[in-house]
Amino acid sequence: MAKTQLGARVDQDVAELAKKRAADLGLSIGDYLARLVQDDASGLRARAVDAAARFLAEHQDVFDEAETAQQAPSGSRAA
Repeated sequence: MAKTQLGARVDQDVAELAKKRAADLGLSIGDYLARLVQDDASGLRARAVDAAARFLAEHQDVFDEAETAQQAPSGSRAA
């Protein structure tokens, strides 16, 4: 498929984040951005975010309990 060049201006921190994430995935910046656009256009991204939100809502008590346990000073737990 023929490729078309696009131009966009983003903040420096966004550019660095995109470069790092693309490198982490073994992708070029162009391929990484294409993947993001395809995921967004297909609804995949929205479905993934919705699924994560449902998971967190369903298991919030487990996360709260783990966080509370981490914050408790060591030695303060009952035997």
